[in-house]
Amino acid sequence: MEKERRLTRRNGKTVGQCYLMLAPSLIGLCLFVIYPILWTLRFCLFRYGGYGEPIFVGLNNFVRAFTKTPRFWESVANSFTFAFCKLAVELPLALFLAVLINRKFKGRDFFRTIYFLPTMISTAIVGVVFYFLFAAHNGVINGYLKVLGLISKDIDWFSDKNNGILIMCIASIWQNFGLNMIFFLSGLQSIPQEIYESSTIDGATGWKQFWSITFPMLGPVLVIVVMNAFLGSLKVTDLVLVLTNGAPGGHTDTMMSYIYKLFFQSKSQPDYGFGSALVLICAIILGIITVLYLKLSKKYQNIY
Repeated sequence: MEKERRLTRRNGKTVGQCYLMLAPSLIGLCLFVIYPILWTLRFCLFRYGGYGEPIFVGLNNFVRAFTKTPRFWESVANSFTFAFCKLAVELPLALFLAVLINRKFKGRDFFRTIYFLPTMISTAIVGVVFYFLFAAHNGVINGYLKVLGLISKDIDWFSDKNNGILIMCIASIWQNFGLNMIFFLSGLQSIPQEIYESSTIDGATGWKQFWSITFPMLGPVLVIVVMNAFLGSLKVTDLVLVLTNGAPGGHTDTMMSYIYKLFFQSKSQPDYGFGSALVLICAIILGIITVLYLKLSKKYQNIY
């Protein structure tokens, strides 16, 4: 009996220690995730400017979003344009570099480090750097184009919506391709070398090995990388605010930067209720995309 009591007390202490170690994470989850979600779900049905009593308006915020806010839906379209254009270059580039670096050659670790370094730089700093690179006056890009004789006067890159989104894509690709390269590299290193050796004996080399072995066996890694990269691109905020701030006239805003401005940079009284409704709409859009993507890519998630 005494032994059982000691064992019970020891198990009780162990359980208590486990809860104590989990407490900071659980408190942070409640304060910074669960509470903001509940706050948003509540105020999306109210008109609230930050002070005074919230006024219940029912679904009017959602009706306004779908019928009277074309700029928001333009920002949604910008988010998808940015994500597709960026990933169409970033992911193939990351995979190509991962395949090259996976080979044994002198200086491989040096190149791996150099390619990964931009990922460690703050997005705000990346935005500032690319803003000055493409600045209309005294910008580095305009300077080089003048030296090469391609232009005679400065180009105001941020006065055109398409140019603004293109610059955002370039900046984001430069910052993030190294991280995706590392993900692909970890997937490549998990593929057994015996498979390549057997295929070589059968006469398969080069591109045939890549399309028949490498690419299919990267399926589980590829599914996760594409999903994280696509959702992350749709949620981009800080790069837009620092690099273009929506210029020209808010036409390069993404859906998250548009909502951020509605909450924190509104020239008039902030509209927290309407902003909360837009947050919920964006969450539903991202949730639908995630579910559809996981269903469509289900056959690639289990290769072994």
